[in-house]
Amino acid sequence: MSDHRSPAAEVLRAWALDERLKARAMADPTLAAVARRIAARYVAGDTVDDALAAARAIAGRGHRVSLEYTGESVRDAEVADRETEVFVALIGRLREIELPATISFDLSHIGLLQGADHVHRNGMRLAEAIAPLGTELMVSAEASDRTDLVLEATGRLAAAGAPIGLTLQARLHRTPTDLDRALALPGPLRLVKGAFLESAGAALARDAAELPSRYLELGGALIGSGHRVNIATHDPDLVDAVLRDHPEAVRSGQVEFEMLRGLGTELLDRLHHDGHPTREYALFGTEWWLYVLNRIAEQPDRVFDAILDAGGRSDAAGQTAGVAAYAAS
Repeated sequence: MSDHRSPAAEVLRAWALDERLKARAMADPTLAAVARRIAARYVAGDTVDDALAAARAIAGRGHRVSLEYTGESVRDAEVADRETEVFVALIGRLREIELPATISFDLSHIGLLQGADHVHRNGMRLAEAIAPLGTELMVSAEASDRTDLVLEATGRLAAAGAPIGLTLQARLHRTPTDLDRALALPGPLRLVKGAFLESAGAALARDAAELPSRYLELGGALIGSGHRVNIATHDPDLVDAVLRDHPEAVRSGQVEFEMLRGLGTELLDRLHHDGHPTREYALFGTEWWLYVLNRIAEQPDRVFDAILDAGGRSDAAGQTAGVAAYAAS
């Protein structure tokens, strides 16, 4: 990987966390329109209806479905409760159309920052809603400073009977030592590389030479445990390694290959065509700023896709540069 990519990725991740930049860009009608066109590659839309349309399209291509309503770091208890209602409504609509999607969510979206009891109460509401659908909840990854809170809350929900899985980040130095806690959970485990802005003391760099081997080592441990494992990566080399090293687990359906809307589409379709279990993950909602910039930061060459998505190479390049000007001002 070229040396210029890591600094570019760090800038994009910093932008993702910059609430001032987000507020200023989204308040400018021209820049907000550009940002929404860029986001459309990665986000299904704003509403539950948009999410259901995306879910039908994914299922129509033969993939299983994972849906998430975007949002995180909710610091107001009433907002966390209102956001929980959106998830409950989404699950209700999925039950009406009998589409057994997995529901992914950040625990900090539904009350993690309000305390253990608050997030447990809202998590159990989601669990009760999804139980008749015969599928599960999937806890999404958050920054490393929340990992202990996430593990504790997920464990408590699982102990209460919630059908719930957990996402692990291969980049984090702590993940190998977290495996015992993760493997004690009965539900599925999803393995991602990890996209958050982290210090060198907390995580490997996204372009670290040892990250692929760590991902495969962790994946092997998860698969060997007997859990259902979602191999969530768009890296064809990692996919090929899992197919080579764990053919029986893949054939049995224990392993699913999961990829995000707008990323890895051709690879996921090829895996489905070859008879392998596949799942596509689609997000909806209006709080997509952090998510979209993290997706671009994972592979900064995607900024060129963003320029084209914005609506024309020359005009969009200038408008996209306007966001950067806001960031520097």
